Formats: sequence, structure tokens, C-alpha cells
Amino acid sequence: MAYCKKCGAQIDDEAVVCPHCGVSQTTLPPTVDNGGFLWGLLGCCIPLVGLILFLVWKDTKPRTSKAAGIGALTGVIIGVVFYVLIFILSMSTAYYLY
Repeated sequence: MAYCKKCGAQIDDEAVVCPHCGVSQTTLPPTVDNGGFLWGLLGCCIPLVGLILFLVWKDTKPRTSKAAGIGALTGVIIGVVFYVLIFILSMSTAYYLY
């Protein structure tokens, strides 16, 4: 026989939940939260995915969430700068053509 982790009551060895207090007797494996560079790169290449990953992981994996969010923000900023430069270059060449 085993004992409950919370109330100390005697429970079955294979019990998943204590029948007396209702506390789970299993422990979840720790989540890996290393703030991976590749998640940030994915967020930069596909900003929508980075935003979704940021919103999903912000409570459970804060470092990885931050990497994906910063990658998404960087991707959006690079895209905006690119389109502004293309617009400026197209307007300047159009000016010289006419």
C-alpha cells in the first residue's frame, strides 16, 4: 500500500487519484523551456505561426514563447520595411521614366 502525497491516507499502489482528498498522485514530466532559436526563426519566416505559438505557450513555456513572439515581430518589421523600400524604388524609377 502507498500513501497520498497530500493527505497521507493509505491508498492503492496503482491509484492515480487519492480517493480521500482527490489529489493526483502522478507527476508530470517537466517541460523543456530553453527559448529555442529555431522557434524564433520559424516565427520570423512565418509571423502568423510565431504569433500563435506565442499565445499558446505564454503561460507554460515563457522563454520559448518569447523567442517565437520576437521572431514574429521581427518578421513583420522586415516585411514592412521591404514593402516600403520596394514602393520607394518603384516610385523613383517611375518618376525618371516619365
